[in-house]
Amino acid sequence: MSATVAVAKMEPIWVQPSKGRVAMFCLIVAESAIFTIFVVAYIYNIGKSLYGPTPQVLSVPIFNTVCLLSSSLTIVLAERAIEHGKIKRFGLWWAVTFVLGAIFLIGTGVEWHKLIYEDGLTISTNLFGTTYYSLVGLHASHVVVGLIALITVLLFTLTGHVRQEHAERLQVLALYWHFVDGVWVVVFTVVYIVGR
Repeated sequence: MSATVAVAKMEPIWVQPSKGRVAMFCLIVAESAIFTIFVVAYIYNIGKSLYGPTPQVLSVPIFNTVCLLSSSLTIVLAERAIEHGKIKRFGLWWAVTFVLGAIFLIGTGVEWHKLIYEDGLTISTNLFGTTYYSLVGLHASHVVVGLIALITVLLFTLTGHVRQEHAERLQVLALYWHFVDGVWVVVFTVVYIVGR
């Protein structure tokens, strides 16, 4: 009987995931389906524009990509800081994440300005313009949502309302940011590497 008790004590206890984490995973799955549709549409329509600018007008946004992908590292550092109760360090890394995301979004705006006013590529110019702005714009809208969430948390942090016990909620929000970064890897590959 004591052997049975010893074995029972060694078995790991299953802990139910948080509702927030489950909800975020469901959101990510749903959003992944939407992005998949847009990516497939973009790939399907590559080379089908018979007039106007083609994908060759695109410049590869390396700096923007480095900024966005680096923000995944900074948000992980923020997560670790909040887990250990280091609120100031958390706030710093969270702010850096926001800045890197904002730089990416500004870079996207600069790219679009060039495409529209110098290259004449708008969403209604041709099929390439329609699919390009739809896919990259969908991603940009997700970055905007992420930045709004990041700045909201940053404001709560600066006013002293973020504490170590909020780590789980902030990790759930960080999952969304990682999703946005991961989607960019796919969009970048399809639009700026495969599609050119």
